Amino acid sequence: MFTLAADFFAQPGELIPQASNGSAAKTKAAYRFFENSNVDMQTLLKPHIESTIERLRSQPVILAVQDSTTLTYTAHPPEGAGPINTSQYSAVGLMVHDTMAFTPDGTPLGLLNVQCWGRDPKQAGKGQRRHQLPIEEKESFKWLVSYRAVAEAQKLCPDTMLVSIGDREADVYELFHEAMQDPRGPKLLVRAERTRSRKIEKKGLWPSMNAKPVAGLLDVSVPRRGSRPARAARLQVRFASIVLTPPANSKLSPLNIWAVYAREIGYRTSVKEPIDWMLLTTVKTGTFEDACQRLSWYGRRWGIEVYHRIIKSGCRIEDRRLDDTDSLEPCLAIDLVVAWRVYWLTMVGREKPDTPCDQILSQEEWHVLSAWATGKISKTAPSAQQAMRWIGKMGGWLARGKQDNPGTTCTWRGLTRLPTMAQGYLLALQIHGVRAGP
Repeated sequence: MFTLAADFFAQPGELIPQASNGSAAKTKAAYRFFENSNVDMQTLLKPHIESTIERLRSQPVILAVQDSTTLTYTAHPPEGAGPINTSQYSAVGLMVHDTMAFTPDGTPLGLLNVQCWGRDPKQAGKGQRRHQLPIEEKESFKWLVSYRAVAEAQKLCPDTMLVSIGDREADVYELFHEAMQDPRGPKLLVRAERTRSRKIEKKGLWPSMNAKPVAGLLDVSVPRRGSRPARAARLQVRFASIVLTPPANSKLSPLNIWAVYAREIGYRTSVKEPIDWMLLTTVKTGTFEDACQRLSWYGRRWGIEVYHRIIKSGCRIEDRRLDDTDSLEPCLAIDLVVAWRVYWLTMVGREKPDTPCDQILSQEEWHVLSAWATGKISKTAPSAQQAMRWIGKMGGWLARGKQDNPGTTCTWRGLTRLPTMAQGYLLALQIHGVRAGP
């Protein structure tokens, strides 16, 4: 397994034969490994999750972001794949719901939970009966499964506050009810979905919060997303302690939680989607500073979408050719860890720039990297920021300014070149018998 993981990381995004360096024996062994009935996704992910929990222990606050994504295999559907869109479309593939642990500054520390399944075509239309079904029979149960995994990690990290974070799809009353059962368990922060028609003591959530006084103004930078340009936004912030009323068909009791409402003001007419966030949380929010912190925490949710892009575009998991989902899921497990490491390396260079790069790269790698960038081998390990900028340049990063840093795309492109260069460096040392540098 470790050899496979090292090969996948050395060449993220390459198909199994190329990741195996063209070795017929290694390629055959890889396929046999994935087809082994004793190998499954959760077994392969267990060591990584255990290591993630160890990394959490030194952190005061961890944001456990959970989200879903789809993997499309319509052109080459493995046995066990299912529909991933509505009945109007024929796309098939797998559903993945994962939970990534982030520090409040956005550094990904690893996965805490991964759920993967193929939808049963016979269950199409079940959503029309969702109000009659218990939560355990709904796909939305995935949010509770993730929360429970975070709760297990919380037990092992009593000095760390874990906050489970979800987008509007996570606005599930049963999830809030679960989070309120154990005061020592993880906290919860979810963006409310307007169509849920949430009530505060029989009054609408949005009208009730709009009636609260503005606690203050918050200026934020909204990053570029797709064709949407980056911009500065000013938010009116309101917050309050509320009693959330359960849905009409629920037997659950009302919940005492907090709401934070941020609405963008003064925006240009060209802005198609002004910020309008209604956050519900079990974390006590008693001041304007607390409310701003909750907004900052939710803003880190975007990190898991970056991670999903690495899985698909960097690791190209949707290009894997395996016959069934039982074989595909173990392969996905390795790709998930590889994608995390690419993301982690990218963020370490930004958030901990002075870290010596020998903590994240082998000696041969930083030797050849410094030689490529400067024409000579550095005598001491460069900083993580410098190393990641060099790797980014290998991947096409243009370094437009001193404050600029390579993104995940340029990082994974550079990382695909570095192992080959390091291998050439080692071969040269074997041939000539002389080691340059320190």
